[in-house]
Amino acid sequence: MAAVPIRDAKDSVRPDAESPEASLPRRLVAESVGAFFLTLVAAGGEVIASITRGEVGASAKAVAPGLVVMALIYALGDVSGAHFNPVVTLAFALRRVFPWSCVPAYVIAQLVGATVAAAVLRAMFGDVAHLGATSVRYGTVGTGLVTEILLSALLVTVILNTATRARVLGPNAAIAVGATIALAGLFAAPISGASMNPARSLGPTILTSFPAYWWIYLAGPTVGAILAVVASRVLHPHHDAREVDVAQGEHRLARS
Repeated sequence: MAAVPIRDAKDSVRPDAESPEASLPRRLVAESVGAFFLTLVAAGGEVIASITRGEVGASAKAVAPGLVVMALIYALGDVSGAHFNPVVTLAFALRRVFPWSCVPAYVIAQLVGATVAAAVLRAMFGDVAHLGATSVRYGTVGTGLVTEILLSALLVTVILNTATRARVLGPNAAIAVGATIALAGLFAAPISGASMNPARSLGPTILTSFPAYWWIYLAGPTVGAILAVVASRVLHPHHDAREVDVAQGEHRLARS
């Protein structure tokens, strides 16, 4: 029997062999999975707090989404860039480090993941606490809208600028991003739910008729992200190849 030659490990791993187009489905799966678990934790905290009569406290509900995002950035950031949020995808595209042609697919994948998470919560617990849909709890609708704008501007500013500065580039930015999400939840969740993410808010809302002013969770984060892009362009006017890698994952996508 003829001897089978042993292949060098480097021959079996060819990072450049995969075309950008072929990697897109894998990216979309990663974005759906990330949005699924983010929504499962964030919305699920509200649902489980309701059915257990407060055993999941306000602090836990605020910190848990930050922790899961932190973990997911480490786990999936090299695949898709770990956006998990339509306004993060929008911000990277406006920053010109992510192709516009892929924005719709990313946003749809994120919305699908969030909606599936809400469906899982409904199957497990029933229509409890409006499936964790975010709503304005105190103050006016205007207060809720401004809160979401400011929180989203803060979050996206952190994301864009940790992607720019080499010493916290890539997965190491997970700590800063996760901490920002937890911080926002700790002090602002009683006002608007501290969503900062249209997918997380719209996923449960798609399966319920609540809240009446769901649009603030689309408009607020979008406006906040645009403001963050403007600020980041002033603070860091130039981007380099490493920032593109952070936004797009391990293999760059074809530019639109």
